Amino acid sequence: MISQNLLLTIALAPLFGAIVAGLFGKTVGRRGAHTVTILGVLISFVGSMFVLKAVAMDGERFNATVYEWLVIGGLKMEIGFLVDGLTAMMMCVVTFVSLMVHIYTIGYMEEDPGYQRFFSYISLFTFSMLMLVMSNNFLQLFFGWEAVGLVSYLLIGFWFKKPSAVFANMKAFLVNRVGDFGFILGIGLLLAYGGSLNYGETFAKAGELSKLGFPGTDWNLLTVACICLFIGAMGKSAQVPLHVWLPDSMEGPTPISALIHAATMVTAGIFMVARMSPLFELSDTALNFVLIIGSITALFMGFLGIIQNDIKRVVAYSTLSQLGYMTVALGVSAYPVAVFHLMTHAFFKALLFLGAGSVIIGMHHDQDIRNMGGLRKYMPITWLTSLLGSLALIGTPFFSGFYSKDSIILAVHASTLPAAGFAYFAVVAGVFVTAFYSFRMYFLVFHGEERFRHKPYPGEHDHPDEHGHAHVHVPHESPAVVWVPLVLLAIPSVVIGGMTMAPMLVGDFFKDSIFVDAARHPGMAAVAEHAGHAVAMAVHGFQTLPFWLALGGVFTAWLFYLKAPAIPAAFDRVLGPVRTVLENKYYFDAFNERVLAAGARLLGTALWKGGDQALIDGVMVNGSARGVGLLAGLVRRAQTGQLYWYALVMVVGVFGFLTWRLWPMLTR
Repeated sequence: MISQNLLLTIALAPLFGAIVAGLFGKTVGRRGAHTVTILGVLISFVGSMFVLKAVAMDGERFNATVYEWLVIGGLKMEIGFLVDGLTAMMMCVVTFVSLMVHIYTIGYMEEDPGYQRFFSYISLFTFSMLMLVMSNNFLQLFFGWEAVGLVSYLLIGFWFKKPSAVFANMKAFLVNRVGDFGFILGIGLLLAYGGSLNYGETFAKAGELSKLGFPGTDWNLLTVACICLFIGAMGKSAQVPLHVWLPDSMEGPTPISALIHAATMVTAGIFMVARMSPLFELSDTALNFVLIIGSITALFMGFLGIIQNDIKRVVAYSTLSQLGYMTVALGVSAYPVAVFHLMTHAFFKALLFLGAGSVIIGMHHDQDIRNMGGLRKYMPITWLTSLLGSLALIGTPFFSGFYSKDSIILAVHASTLPAAGFAYFAVVAGVFVTAFYSFRMYFLVFHGEERFRHKPYPGEHDHPDEHGHAHVHVPHESPAVVWVPLVLLAIPSVVIGGMTMAPMLVGDFFKDSIFVDAARHPGMAAVAEHAGHAVAMAVHGFQTLPFWLALGGVFTAWLFYLKAPAIPAAFDRVLGPVRTVLENKYYFDAFNERVLAAGARLLGTALWKGGDQALIDGVMVNGSARGVGLLAGLVRRAQTGQLYWYALVMVVGVFGFLTWRLWPMLTR
């Protein structure tokens, strides 16, 4: 049975671990810090599994207020929990991935002086994410939303003495504030016209809200509110053009890349839109906007993954592209498919990030894939688990990613929205792109020549001798505390899709969590035709266009980087301008820095010099002081200290006063 005490335990156990590790880290030591935080997350995971069982098998639900914080007139600001299929699934994903990351961190951060602080941060992040997904009202949703943003700022800049890390965390913070501004405007509109912060009460008034216009315009109020909410999702889930923070966030330690930027935080926007499906279903304009943004992100961020040489950045751009796929599914009203891909992606992307971290450990902190090669025989467990994660990512039949990615393609193909044509091209073309950059990285890292013996691109951790040759570090398999989480993540990366597809996409798992207007948006109906039989769908998958495109991407990567490396070199020469555009990331960063940041700097300078210095200091403060001084100087001239002068002034004053009072009577 789902009780309030159980839900409080699930949410607060990681917070307790974070407090102990953060405030008493020196007292409990390293072992105490990781023990208490891992135990807290383990308790949350076990509790989440009990909740999932109660929801999926017993049909239980929970929706109640835990604490009433503030009442203003008829407005109640509360802390409460809503547990249904969507929440239970997210709770299990968040806590399981977090548990794996906590265990992995013991090995990865072993020598870091900020060991206890790091465990405190990741445990605090888990608490924040749980509060977000378990909320039953917009107030608590916004609290969790901002809390995960704050903790991600701390984690990205964890190595705060490193300038690039400080720049990256500030960039993430500022870009997310742009999205969050739209998010709070959307919440404010719903509150102003719906009169409540509670999900259920707001959704009950969705029909009324859809008939209202936005004041002073011809726009539909609900459309404006949904687009504002989605702008928040664009920031948190890194959609174009608010995607620029995520690749730079790789400056933080690898475990947080898996926890925040692959499995949980960046999926908060996807979760939020799915939760708001009763609102989005009433606005095709908002859905088209979502669909276009997701399509652009899915395809064009994938292109950027092709030219990356940092192993973590390849996986980061893969995350951007896959988030685009999820957003496309939201745009065609296939919300269950979007969160299904969110779940499968969480496992195989966390696996790929942690696998990249294992490679970095084995390569003695070298992250350049051009310095690797042939690691298969030195790191067999990392090799095998990374292969499984890559096969899941590209949508290989029978792997988890196949079921979710192909379901997205089916839903987009069936959509009748105006933007569906471009979206279908983007997600289908993205299959080839994903397979190409994924196996480019895989082949360069684990197969081919052992380039680590003569690193062509030595990095900051390489110390060359007097002849300019870097010392050769022979790679080695990571310790068990690192590879065990890889194995545990590899299992769901392979099997979870086929096991859960039918209940999530055809069954009633999301029956009271997600609303889809099947008459207007037929995407889910097309998915249901195939999703009921996992084996049959996988077998049929070998005959479909996406499979052959994925196979073509793998073959092309094999040919280019193992058999004929002269081919990509020739492409570089011929397509130099294209590569320049890709290396500059479509000039988003340049535009932000040279236009937006420069404009903000000019505006700030103008306000500082014109407003602060000239108006406030110059006129209001210093000007008033000078005026008082001038007046005092004039008055001081009248103070001569001579008695006859004061007598004269008094006589003149009395004469003037009498004249002023008697003049009206004299002139009658």
